[in-house]
Amino acid sequence: MCGIVGVISKQPVNQLIYDALLLLQHRGQDAAGIVTMLGTKCFMHKARGMVKDVFRTRNMRALPGTVGLGQVRYPTAGNAYSEEEAQPFYVNAPFGIVLVHNGNLTNAHALKDELFDIDRRHINTESDTEVLINVLAHELERAGRDLALTPELVFKAVSAVHKRIKGSYAVVALIAGYGLLAFRDPFGIRPLCYGTLATADGQEVMVASESVALEGTGHQFVRDVAPGEAIFIDLEGQVHAQQCAESPTLNPCMFEFVYLARPDSVMDGISVYQARLNMGETLAQRVISTMPPSQIDVVIPIPESSRPSAMQLAQKIGKPYREGFVKNRYVGRTFIMPGQAVRKKSVRQKLNAIGVEFKGRNVLLVDDSIVRGTTSKEIVQMAREAGANKVYMASAAPPVRFPNVYGIDMPTKEELIAHNRSMEEIRQFIGADALIYQDVDAMKRVVGALNKNLAGFEASCFDGVYITGDVSAADFDAMQAQRASQPDDEDAPERSRLALQSGEGNS
Repeated sequence: MCGIVGVISKQPVNQLIYDALLLLQHRGQDAAGIVTMLGTKCFMHKARGMVKDVFRTRNMRALPGTVGLGQVRYPTAGNAYSEEEAQPFYVNAPFGIVLVHNGNLTNAHALKDELFDIDRRHINTESDTEVLINVLAHELERAGRDLALTPELVFKAVSAVHKRIKGSYAVVALIAGYGLLAFRDPFGIRPLCYGTLATADGQEVMVASESVALEGTGHQFVRDVAPGEAIFIDLEGQVHAQQCAESPTLNPCMFEFVYLARPDSVMDGISVYQARLNMGETLAQRVISTMPPSQIDVVIPIPESSRPSAMQLAQKIGKPYREGFVKNRYVGRTFIMPGQAVRKKSVRQKLNAIGVEFKGRNVLLVDDSIVRGTTSKEIVQMAREAGANKVYMASAAPPVRFPNVYGIDMPTKEELIAHNRSMEEIRQFIGADALIYQDVDAMKRVVGALNKNLAGFEASCFDGVYITGDVSAADFDAMQAQRASQPDDEDAPERSRLALQSGEGNS
């Protein structure tokens, strides 16, 4: 999961991209990067850290231009601690292309060999984004050889890209001197939308992962990029669009609605907030069928994604909703912290219990999901230490039983508390007096009801169905080996970096 944004304007875009990345910061806190283009020259700054820490005044001054893109990174492939794998990525031929990507390519290893052996392109990192940009560069070269580059040729290249790459991908790319390209995988797994702003100098166009990035920067939401579709925005701000996939279907990632997206976003016609309210309703039904509501004194959410579900659940079972945990907003989101050691250390730094809400009460804690179980175990213990009589745990999402290969940091089954464990074994591990999970089919039904045009959901971590149809046991083994080889601390040595630099450097 990453957050990406791209802008074509008549005004300098460095501050605008910075502001949009702040609105997408929840999608990744590992690294951030911005590229701007002035004429045909590109300027880049990227580094590990939060947006506010990566970009100082001197860095922003070194990003001139009226066209640009940016990304906040949450690593799912490659090295979480390598600055060279921060995005954007750059290739100098053809034209000069800079690219940001949200998602995960499932055939990246095969493509890497193909690029070297057949396309004669060199990959210098373990990042699937570098693979993607080289595939796009190769197909643009093939489509536009000896011809003037037109939107039609760009779309022809994207069609060829769709045929070669597998997995999930929402992409924004700059083609130096020509414009901005954005496209989405044929299943629409990862989100992408665009909006416009009328200015005195002409139309400004922004492409972003979530609608909040558009609305928060004053742009009017136009629509989501359709699965398999590509849009090309020329330097005058004109939007050209074409379907580039043969059989596209809309299957957005269910985990976006469970946890990843901001509640004020609307994705593929579905309000994330309403989706979470609906999940709270069906979870309430599960609670009622599991235990008498009379055994519950209070419903307490685990901040922050679970709040809408917890509020709706409390209303449905007729019990008070209370805030029992205070969140330290200056600690990153626990789920997306690279490395289990960092994750374990951060839980109590992140949350603190309000004793008066727990003391002598039977509390129902509501979380958006339970992935590894380590956070849940700590929180249940915190509730007991705060004086709770009984501690029940409810998850607004079903058990996470299967690895995710489409861009969420849960790639190995050994890390998943629900994999090959019974409900009773999970309950005992987290230490709760009762454990209630969402139902998979009910979740799909109530979220899918918000947009009848959906073909379904990418919900592989819940149901084990990998909709791209190309995921094998060997892929899981390769991911597990790659993950095991990564360092689990921030003191790991970093390789020297080969990347486009701005005049200010990357310090």
